[in-house]
Amino acid sequence: MLEGRTLWELIEARANATGDAEMAVDESGRRMTFGEYRDRVERVAAALVERGIGPGDVVTWQLPTWFESMILVGALARIGATQNPILHIYRQREVSFCVRQAGAKLLVVPTTFANFDFKAMADAIAAENAADGRTLDVLTCDRELPEADPVNLPLPPVSGSEVRWLFYTSGTTADPKGAQHTDETIFAESKGMAERLAVTAEDRNALAFPFPHIGGIAWLCTSLMTGCVNILFQAFVPEQVVEVLDAEGVTLAGSGTVFHQVYLNAQRNSDRQLFPKVRAFPGGGAPKPPALHYEMKKAFPGSVGIVSGYGLTEAPILTMASVNDSDDDLANTEGSPLPGVELKLVKLDGTVAGPGEEGEVRAKAPQLMKGYLDASLDAEAFDEEGYFRTGDLGRLNERNMLTITGRLKDIIIRKGENISAKEVEDHLYKHPKVADVAVIGLPDPVSGERVCAVVATAGDEPLSFDEMVEFLKSEGLMMQKIPEQLELLDTIPRNPAGKILKNELRARYSD
Repeated sequence: MLEGRTLWELIEARANATGDAEMAVDESGRRMTFGEYRDRVERVAAALVERGIGPGDVVTWQLPTWFESMILVGALARIGATQNPILHIYRQREVSFCVRQAGAKLLVVPTTFANFDFKAMADAIAAENAADGRTLDVLTCDRELPEADPVNLPLPPVSGSEVRWLFYTSGTTADPKGAQHTDETIFAESKGMAERLAVTAEDRNALAFPFPHIGGIAWLCTSLMTGCVNILFQAFVPEQVVEVLDAEGVTLAGSGTVFHQVYLNAQRNSDRQLFPKVRAFPGGGAPKPPALHYEMKKAFPGSVGIVSGYGLTEAPILTMASVNDSDDDLANTEGSPLPGVELKLVKLDGTVAGPGEEGEVRAKAPQLMKGYLDASLDAEAFDEEGYFRTGDLGRLNERNMLTITGRLKDIIIRKGENISAKEVEDHLYKHPKVADVAVIGLPDPVSGERVCAVVATAGDEPLSFDEMVEFLKSEGLMMQKIPEQLELLDTIPRNPAGKILKNELRARYSD
């Protein structure tokens, strides 16, 4: 596995080691080698320098999962600029906030994408900044970036410990929160993920989620470390993704529950074995139903099933399973802590949880952010011992494997009884009529909150309320936890990372 102090050093090391090897392929059939990547990175870096971008300058970019996104990342790393990747679902209010708080000098967007005019939005944000006496340059990228002769490029950065990444997460506050990362923090998650998945140059990974997510940057780094190939998709169109992954010989088919459900459904409807070379289904970003692991392993017998990890934008991939773990651990846990990660689980009464006891997951880790850009948020984010408060609830078993049991703010309190939404979801997912499920708490004048199950039906016959109740009784769920309300949807709403948008569901079904 190759190493480097900085992302640029890693790019150069990989190009020197296996420059002719394929690095990436996209859904249209475009291909790029590691050597071509390095060369294009340098030419784009030179053009950015001519545009006035230098070390420390902040560049906000909002591009789809394209080769050009990867090239822009490398070019900014070569210059030593600070980059602020933003998911394409963010719109003017959020992007404008990020640009202002980060002090961006350049905003890079496509002209249009997914029926949205990004250029018009960027120009409006630039005008807002101009009215306040700030200059914001706008660069449009439509699968093409400006290039120049790199002969006069300044020396590259040599330290990987400086903040060069600003990843914004919406969290639960009105404004996005900017998590400050370094090359070193991202390398820690990338290397740990590569080791747990036993990634080699023979692997071909599905990069079917938005590349600006910190997980996308991690897979770029993992590719450079190991020589593996990323298969890129600008949008997750199920039929196209399955077809391309099958044709390209995918070996690692990520990257979360919603993606795995698509692969499983495609295999069930196919008259031949799909993904014959797949060996694992990396997971993360959202909890998985334990039953899904066994279903995937049965449908794709050449694989070990789902190998999932747990983390946040602020602390990516704190734990991850290994391809060598048992089925029980793969199905029911998110693996063990990566090297250097310290976990502390704190119960609701403030005491530290023992093995098997539930508590809030708190962490110290080499991949932990260097604090929020708005430092006033740090006091609440870290406890008195310096552990980051994740807001997630979990249990550690006797083998130090973590199971996520829910969110502190996703606990439903019904008549004083704490109910884990995830526990109910995991049981419901086992029902043959349930394709996807979200359990939410809704305001109730009598019980405080009532439990509502929102179900996407598998097949033509919908799940009835009575069926749901009887099934959950047969699963041994206590009556207090059984949903009092059932709502049916064609599709459970999720964000691009696969997380269920429970706020939308609560707003829809609250009285």
